[in-house]
Amino acid sequence: MVTALGAVANVNAQEDKSKDKSLNREMTLEREYAPTVQDANKVNTLPLVKEPEAKKVPISYSNFSIAATPEKEFSLLPSGSIMTDMTYNKRRGYLNFGIGNYTNINGDFGYHVLSTDKDILNFWFSHRSTSGNVKYTNSTNSEEKTKAKLNDNIGGMDFKHAFNKLWLNMGIKYNYSAFNYYGYFPDLFENELNKDLSYQGIPDKTTNQVSQALRAHIGVTSKEEKLPVNYLLDFCFTNLEYKYALRKATDGPTERTFTTRFDLNSPFNGSQRIGVSGNMNYFNYNLPQKTDSMKAVYNNHLEAFLTPYYKVEGDNWHLQLGANVMIITGDNDKISASPNISADITVTDKTVLYGLATGHLYSNSLYETSLINRYIDLGGGMVPSRNWLDAKIGIKSSFTSGFWFDLFGGLKKTDDDIFYTPQYNPEYDFIHVSKPFQTKSTQAYGGVNFKYNYQKLVDINIKGIYNYWKVEDPKDVAYTLSEYKAYGKPEMEFTFGATVHPISQITASAEYYLATGRYYLEPYSQKNVKMNNINELDLTGTYTLNDTFGLFLKMNNVLCQKYELYYGYPLQSFNAMIGFNINF
Repeated sequence: MVTALGAVANVNAQEDKSKDKSLNREMTLEREYAPTVQDANKVNTLPLVKEPEAKKVPISYSNFSIAATPEKEFSLLPSGSIMTDMTYNKRRGYLNFGIGNYTNINGDFGYHVLSTDKDILNFWFSHRSTSGNVKYTNSTNSEEKTKAKLNDNIGGMDFKHAFNKLWLNMGIKYNYSAFNYYGYFPDLFENELNKDLSYQGIPDKTTNQVSQALRAHIGVTSKEEKLPVNYLLDFCFTNLEYKYALRKATDGPTERTFTTRFDLNSPFNGSQRIGVSGNMNYFNYNLPQKTDSMKAVYNNHLEAFLTPYYKVEGDNWHLQLGANVMIITGDNDKISASPNISADITVTDKTVLYGLATGHLYSNSLYETSLINRYIDLGGGMVPSRNWLDAKIGIKSSFTSGFWFDLFGGLKKTDDDIFYTPQYNPEYDFIHVSKPFQTKSTQAYGGVNFKYNYQKLVDINIKGIYNYWKVEDPKDVAYTLSEYKAYGKPEMEFTFGATVHPISQITASAEYYLATGRYYLEPYSQKNVKMNNINELDLTGTYTLNDTFGLFLKMNNVLCQKYELYYGYPLQSFNAMIGFNINF
C-alpha cells in the first residue's frame, strides 16, 4: 500500500497457524527486514480465507475504522538500505509517527544493535491509540454518540546467533492494552429490565479495562539441510492478565501458557523426507476467588497437536502425506484426527494445480481470543475448536507478463467453531460484551484472485470470495431459533486495490473492501438480525524526500459508511492521518 524508504526485506509477523495455533503478534526479526504495523482499528478483524502463497507485507498507517485487512498482523517500519557488499545495515534505526482526527495516534521505533552474519539483535516499540466519539448504528437516537478509547503499546527484543550447525533464537515482548466497553445497550432491553427486573444501574462505558501480556521464547534450529536429522525446538511462556473481570469489584483472570514446538525430519533417497512436527500447550489459570462460574469454564489442561508426515519432490511436483492428531485433556478431554495432505504440480511453465486437505486445533485461549476480539465476555469461557477438515483445490497461472490469477474453492468442517453474539447482563458493570457462541459449522467457499503489474508503474489486485455457511443447533444453549447463522462472518467478500507510482518519489494507492451477508443474534428477542454491509474505501499517498525522510497522508472510510465488526461496537466514519517516517 505504501512505499517505504530504502530497500526492504521480510519480517515474520505471524507464525503459521498449522504450527502455532495462537493468533499472536510475535515478531522474528531477520537481518534484512521490512516491519510494518497494524492499524489500531484492525485489532478486531473479519475472518478471511487465506491464500496458499507468501503474502505481500504492506506498510499500513493508522486509523480506527478499517476492516479491509482481515488478517491479524503486527509489524514495524523498515530500517534503511541493505548494502549487499556489507555485513551490516547501513541504516540501523527507524522512526515513524502519524496523527489524525478522533485523536488517532501511531508511532513506531526500532533499532539494530547488532546485524552481522552471526548475530542479530533488535529492539522495537509500537504505539496505537484513539479517543474519539463514534455514532451508534442501531440506536433509536441516530445522533447518539459514545467515546471509543484504545491505547495499545507493544515492545520487545529479538536476538539470533549462528553457531556452527544451528541457530539460537530468543526474544521477549510486552503488550499493554487499555480500552473501554463502549458497546450499544438497546433501549428496548433497558426498558424491559427496568420494568421486570427493577434494574436501575447504568452501564459503565468510561472505566478502562487493562490487559497485559508478557511473552518470551527460546529455541534452536538446525542450519544445514543435509544433516541426518534436521530439527527445530522452541519453548515459549505467555502470561496474560486482566485488571477486571466484568465487575470492577472483581479482579480479572490470569492465563499462563507453556508452549513447546518441535519439528524433526530426516531426508533419504535424495528427494524424500520423513518427519514429525508438533505443538503442545499447557494452560494454567489464576481466577478471582469469588467467581465460581469462571472456575467452572477455565480449567487447567494440556493440548497437543502432532503431525507425522512424508514428503517427496519431483521435477515439477510436490507431495506431502500425513495426519494430524489432536489431543485435549481436562474436563473437555478429546482425541481426534484430521488428514494432512498437500500436493501441487506444474502443468505448464506458468500454471500450477494445487490441492490440500488438512486440519487445525484452535485453543481459543484468552491470549488467542484477545487478539481477535477484545470485547469478549470474560466469564464465558471457550472450549478448543477442532477443525477436522480444511480442504482446498485451485489453479494458479501467469500466462502473460505481469498478469496472475488464482481460481480456488474449498470446504471446512469445524467442531465447536466460535461465533460472537452480543451479551447484555445486568449483573455486570461492563454490560455489553461479545458472548462466544460455539457449535458445529460447515463452510464451503469459492473465489478468484487477479493481480496485474505494469512496468512497476501500476499494481492492481482484485479478489472475490463467496461463502456458504451451515451452522448446527447448539443443543446446550437456551436459544430456540429455527435457523442459526455464522454470526459476524460475511457471505460475500470483494476486494479491490490499486497502487500507482507516477514518479519514483510518489506513491498513490486506493483500497476498497465490501463484505455482505453478515448477521448477529439478538439475545433478548432471539432473532437473527442482518448487520450493515462493510463498504470501505481508503486512499493513501506517500512522498519520499530522500533516503532519510518521507511523508504520508492516509484517508480512511472515504465513503463515510457506518458499520461494525462486532454488533454494538461502531467504528469511525471518515478519518485522516498525516505523518512522517525517518531512517537513521
